[in-house]
Amino acid sequence: MSKLRERIVITGIGLTAPNGNNLAEFRHNLLNGVSGITNMEHRYIGRVIAGLCDFDPKIYQNKRDIRNGTRAGSISVYCANEAIRDAGIEINDSNRSRIGVFAGTTEHGNVETENEVFNISQFDYNVDYWSHHHNPRSVANNPAGEVTLNMNITGPHLCVGAACAAGNCGVIYGAQQLMLGEVDIAIAGGISESPRTFGIFASFRSQGALAHHDDPTKASRPYDRKRNGIVISEGGCLYVLERLEDAKRRGAKIYGEIAGYCMNSDARDTVLPLAERQAECFRIGIERAGINPDEIDLVNSHATGTSVGDIQEAIAMRSVYSEGGKIPFVNNTKGYIGHAMGAAGALELAGNLPAFGDLTIHPCLNVDDLDPECAIPNLVYREPVKAPNVDYIANNSFGMLGNNSVLIIKRYDA
Repeated sequence: MSKLRERIVITGIGLTAPNGNNLAEFRHNLLNGVSGITNMEHRYIGRVIAGLCDFDPKIYQNKRDIRNGTRAGSISVYCANEAIRDAGIEINDSNRSRIGVFAGTTEHGNVETENEVFNISQFDYNVDYWSHHHNPRSVANNPAGEVTLNMNITGPHLCVGAACAAGNCGVIYGAQQLMLGEVDIAIAGGISESPRTFGIFASFRSQGALAHHDDPTKASRPYDRKRNGIVISEGGCLYVLERLEDAKRRGAKIYGEIAGYCMNSDARDTVLPLAERQAECFRIGIERAGINPDEIDLVNSHATGTSVGDIQEAIAMRSVYSEGGKIPFVNNTKGYIGHAMGAAGALELAGNLPAFGDLTIHPCLNVDDLDPECAIPNLVYREPVKAPNVDYIANNSFGMLGNNSVLIIKRYDA
């Protein structure tokens, strides 16, 4: 496998998570054990546990656009504006056509359809009451498209549908577009508004995969013996990606460099993951980065808190590191924020990027009794740990229909 043909770096981060609306707040809460998971009342099934964001959409949108648009669009608009501001980029006539928006999504449009069906049910299903805003709200490219409308960006935009691997895949696609010369700036990552959707709760509940606990902050517990499912969450994280030479030319701060990546498919089952293919994806991503597995210092795991999925990822990690050598630290973020679906990979990576500077690894949350089948060497839980160095971070992100992704980020050293 060849290394990437051009050096791509991260120069801006905009995010909203259930426990933070910017990187500093998010990171602080990860290091201090602050969960953002709570109870919410759902229209059809009553009280459920979910991770909800509390950002203010009116910072970047007027009331009309919020009302006519979507929750996913508002999350995307907030994250994109925050990322561009963080990168110190001014969008103007000289660059707006060279900016691309690439948002990873798990699903989009279901909540809008459900809301419209409920609305006309109050009028004996008279479709005269169906909103004419429904089509632009529910098309697959809506979240990325709302960003271009809001920010007057005239370059390409699309959503990368990759189930719960979408956050990583959005970043990968943005990097590829930069390497191809299609854009000069990529706003890329993942977003999700899944808690607003009835169908996703009903489906996970029917599978027996919806987490439950008397204390919502303890419901998401990957790797713990008493884990009992997924906490559905919303959130978003979009990055500004640039070619290294462009970033250096304008004196940008650099969070990290994309060193390698891989996407592959299990080709086995719609839901059940496959450790063999996950391990293969991990190895290829590392190979493309031009390094060995023992050069990875930190792995952010995907584990969601399901009985089978967590074990499969643990098997994959143990297989990669079964040949001796240095073993990386491994952590997980879902105990704090739940599973943010399409946003998960991008959000969880962001929470770990500051480790390049402070060498601190945030722990898994709610691992009170580690399941022996999930035991991974150097799994960080209970307390943060200090690493001797952090030069490479690997971000695992997997999704339904056997969609696997791994993103390798390198510490940038000028």
